Amino acid sequence: MNEIQLERIEFEPGKSFKLFSPRLRNTFLWHYHPEFELVYVEADAGIRHVGTHISGYTQSDLVFIGSNLPHLNFDYRLRSDYHQIVVQLRTDFMGEALHHAPELSLINKLFKSAAYGVAFHGETRALVAQKLKQLNDLSSFEQLLQLMHIFQLLASSKEYTLLNNDETSKDFILKDKIRMGAIYEYIDANYAQKPDVNVVADKVNLTTAAFCRYFKRQTNITFTEFVNQYRIERAKNLLMQDKNITQTCYAVGFESLSYFNKLFNKLVGENPSDFKKRWVGHTNKL
Repeated sequence: MNEIQLERIEFEPGKSFKLFSPRLRNTFLWHYHPEFELVYVEADAGIRHVGTHISGYTQSDLVFIGSNLPHLNFDYRLRSDYHQIVVQLRTDFMGEALHHAPELSLINKLFKSAAYGVAFHGETRALVAQKLKQLNDLSSFEQLLQLMHIFQLLASSKEYTLLNNDETSKDFILKDKIRMGAIYEYIDANYAQKPDVNVVADKVNLTTAAFCRYFKRQTNITFTEFVNQYRIERAKNLLMQDKNITQTCYAVGFESLSYFNKLFNKLVGENPSDFKKRWVGHTNKL
């Protein structure tokens, strides 16, 4: 079993980027590649897993991912229809100009920030989505100009979140992709049952005590806290699909409805009932 995959990207001759719309929702693809990647996806709700960061997105997501930053495919486990646009850039995209041209200084800073993963929201996400959807109708040269305009918009925006915002996370990203990938894969496969810390420790060739120290050092939370956080993100996804709260609680692995409600409120900032009403009500208005 491959816990993490190095994606080998092929570019068309004469092109410095690749534009495509992958559909991999039935595949747990924890992977990385030297190329930078801009991902836009429209869906009811999905999982955003970049580096050590795991969270959910609703309606749409726009993320810029740096070189060799591990990430899960953004369409994983999407059940309703969805649309995805991915732009991958050659490692030498724009060559030395990116580092030395003063006109590109903001874009150069953006590319450095991409090492941590950057998620965009608000008007920035909406405007960039519109421009990404226009790319297929443009010539290669016009596509390149449009991409540079997009990167300038992103670089100038204040509507963003760094997904991995400390050096510890970055060190993990660079040095420990494979071991953490095995852990994530185990959690994803077992979160609805009872993930066993002893089993996962053995899976990555550590004693249980050493694994607990290792995991806390890498993620800043315990293994149990991480599993529960992952369960809540999956629960949000089910509630957004108008699933029953009690069924959702048990479907993601909780055995106590009261504990599920309490933890959901703590992590999300509202109880499952209010979250579901707000989301389903918002969706019905669209």
